[in-house]
Amino acid sequence: MHCRMAKTPDWDLWRSFLAVMQAGSLSAAARTLGIAQPTVGRHIEALEAALGGAPLFTRSPGGLLPTRAARALEPHAQAMATAAETLLRTASGDADEVRGTIRLTTSEIAANEVLPPILTTFREAWPQVDIELVASNRLEDLLRRDVDIAVRMARPTQEALLARRIGSLRLILYGHRSYLQKHGAPRTLEDLRGHTLIGYDRAIPLARVIEQIDFPVTRDLFALHTDSETTQLAMLRAGYGLGPCQPQIAARDPNLVPLLEDVFGFDLEVWVVMHEDLKADRRMRLLFDHLATGLKAYVSSV
Repeated sequence: MHCRMAKTPDWDLWRSFLAVMQAGSLSAAARTLGIAQPTVGRHIEALEAALGGAPLFTRSPGGLLPTRAARALEPHAQAMATAAETLLRTASGDADEVRGTIRLTTSEIAANEVLPPILTTFREAWPQVDIELVASNRLEDLLRRDVDIAVRMARPTQEALLARRIGSLRLILYGHRSYLQKHGAPRTLEDLRGHTLIGYDRAIPLARVIEQIDFPVTRDLFALHTDSETTQLAMLRAGYGLGPCQPQIAARDPNLVPLLEDVFGFDLEVWVVMHEDLKADRRMRLLFDHLATGLKAYVSSV
């Protein structure tokens, strides 16, 4: 007796599956993918049939809800999507050519306040290279090639990475003049307890960062909690309260005043990192070196 092996579902079926998982409906998934809604529906039906007939979604008043089977499949489908994106980026340019796509990740604050001029000069020099910029504080996995290059504010811990330490960024406490005119300036660390402080929500800073300040920093110290660095900066610029900022960024706003410089401050290491297998790819190496040069100038600009 011969067993017939089931046909492996096409990638298009998995793409539709992931789109429905993320969007919650066939219509929203169709808009995301740029295809017709009935096509997405057929893809889901075909995937269910290929996987043995078990339903992947159930209908509810709020849209389509994933079943337990769908939730179990999602991380594997997402890994397939990452691999497919990596293949496309790798195939987008030969190793010796300066064209194609590079996926770069960095923190929110660096993506908005630090990298734009650096990436602009790179684009002017190499106009055939497209950048996919992931502005996220989550450490993307370089070994799995979720991204090609990363700018990180911490020493990388993974092996098989090409990493270059750029230097250190000093963060100190600032307050907007409008806030200080109303509430005065703290003269000691203990005075901070009487001020409106802007700080983290759920993403607790690295212990080694907090330890640099001779003052107990806990979540209940803050009057505004957010893990978005760009939101913290916006609230600081609005005069909501006091918060840490890079001097290079604060220098752009004459209304931001440094406070307690001798006793409140901490350093963040700056690294440019990529998978060592990419060092032979000319476009990757050019961006890696360009970032290192631009960030070194930025770090030393104050």
